[in-house]
Amino acid sequence: MPKIVIAGNWKMYKTQSEAKAFFSEFPNHLKDTASQAAITDQQILICVPYTNLALLQTVVPAICPNLNIGAQNVHWAENGAFTGEISAPMLVELGIKYVIIGHSERRQFFGETDETVNKRLKAAQAHGLTPILCVGESKQQRDANETESWIFSQLAADLVEVDQNNLIIAYEPIWAIGTGDTCASSEANRVIGLIRGKLANRDITIQYGGSVKADNIDEIMAQPEIDGVLVGGASLDPAGFARIVNYR
Repeated sequence: MPKIVIAGNWKMYKTQSEAKAFFSEFPNHLKDTASQAAITDQQILICVPYTNLALLQTVVPAICPNLNIGAQNVHWAENGAFTGEISAPMLVELGIKYVIIGHSERRQFFGETDETVNKRLKAAQAHGLTPILCVGESKQQRDANETESWIFSQLAADLVEVDQNNLIIAYEPIWAIGTGDTCASSEANRVIGLIRGKLANRDITIQYGGSVKADNIDEIMAQPEIDGVLVGGASLDPAGFARIVNYR
């Protein structure tokens, strides 16, 4: 059975002081902090800016034992002249276990391609990191009835020689990211079911991402194909993200 993974993506938000303030409040909103640590079929993580990684790795374990801190990107090389990038060994040294790869904002604004996504996925896995691969269609592609063909082409290129036993996939319709326009839960369920049907490992965790909020998490997580969520803006609010974690 796929593991339920509730993940936050802080993107380029929160200084170190703001991150510490978040975690001083977040545990207070959980149903039962002690029981959260004992959950075995659910993983909680927040992917934060690089400047917060080392700090939160020292702060979070004592506060939220079941919560992992993840990164938002990783380079395919172990080292080299790649200004502004970060390597898998650097993340591993900090104790990081998860990393987002191929987010639509990386593809749109920073020239990420399926080829570079594939290289990053393989590099992450080679060092024991679990990547969260993001796939999804634009509004133009959806309106042209190209959702399935586009996502299938992404999967075919991104997953070449990638180990599907150490992988999370996030279906993020681009038109629903940060727009407030949430993909209907039934439609998200349908697309995620199609994604699962294209995978060699049917037990991969497949998340939904795109304007996930406290007021729609119950409906989203009631869908049989959805194994978790990748939360953007709503993960910045400790009370709101705790409500998402507490969906059940």
